[in-house]
Amino acid sequence: MKLYEYEAKKIFADYGIPISPYEIATDPESARKSAEKLGFPVVIKAQVLVAGRGKAGGVKFARDPDEAYNIALQMLGSNIKGEIVKKVMVTNAVNISKEIYVSIIVDRFVRKPVILVSSEGGVDIEELAVKAPEKIIRTHVDPLIGLRDYQLRYVTNHVGLFGQNASQFMFILRALYMIFENLDCDLAEINPLVIDSNGNLIAVDAKIIIDDNALFRRKEFANRESVEYSTFEIEARQAGFNYVELDGNIGIICNGAGLTMATMDTVYLKGGRPANFLDVGGGATSEIAEKATSLLLRHPNVKVIFFNILGGITRCDEVAKGLINALNKYGSNKKIVVRMMGTNEEEGRRLLKEAGIDWYDSMEEAAARTAELAKTLEA
Repeated sequence: MKLYEYEAKKIFADYGIPISPYEIATDPESARKSAEKLGFPVVIKAQVLVAGRGKAGGVKFARDPDEAYNIALQMLGSNIKGEIVKKVMVTNAVNISKEIYVSIIVDRFVRKPVILVSSEGGVDIEELAVKAPEKIIRTHVDPLIGLRDYQLRYVTNHVGLFGQNASQFMFILRALYMIFENLDCDLAEINPLVIDSNGNLIAVDAKIIIDDNALFRRKEFANRESVEYSTFEIEARQAGFNYVELDGNIGIICNGAGLTMATMDTVYLKGGRPANFLDVGGGATSEIAEKATSLLLRHPNVKVIFFNILGGITRCDEVAKGLINALNKYGSNKKIVVRMMGTNEEEGRRLLKEAGIDWYDSMEEAAARTAELAKTLEA
């Protein structure tokens, strides 16, 4: 379960992590009054459960009451990556002298929490992990022993903090670990954690994701599921897909969770950015394939749709029919790339050929073509 930024910051404050004062507004006039109360300049931040809202126009600065009003007017009710903005956070702008990335996630390979810290906060951490992995330090925590002081000192030295800043950083990291542990989190993240012009550390952003399997213990979040998911995630859940929204521009449709993950990894390696995880499951009918296709055809961030179907229980001809039906019904200017092998692949390919759609035998070649098309369309 993802929490909104304002919910995560409330938890941060409860655990003593320093944050800037903020107020939540649901209409432009309230945003204006909140900005006047907090003092200028302020930041207006859309409260949505999607990544990359800043690049999508969901974070803007205001220097006077009218500007705060107009920004809130434009932001409230707008669609950011498929989610309608219903609330905005109004908070003081911070004069930043240094940005740090801090997160705690579950490392499922070693079955332990892992702390990730980088002295280059405020950046796309996935890109940093690819381009400069040495800039991210990782340290695992044994959940039976807990976070130790030597681990705090280790990561603090890595980001180059000393004196009062080092003490503040270790306090914040310990508090973040307590949140992670106490709330059964999949993720607790601060990006960026900044040092302001007065030398104080402040959590400028906050992200918390709680393990869905632990929600039975988290009664405070009961009856909240309806607000957790984006419009597309809700539609996908109703249709019975396994679907997770991401911030890329390549729509992924596969059958089987393992194949879907492998496909996403391959697209990343070829330089592309998946917009979603979508697994139609085993034995998907043409109706299911059509619904999955129509979902991504309507997604505003998707430039290219990559079908990677390995036919076993799932029949390739059924998937091809669903794809073609969706294109005939909804139309689209999005590019389609298909890699399709397995049960009834000959019939599936015949249907694709009649519809003028090419296919690939190799997943790597198809992923490379997909990434190339996406880059061309974004240029």
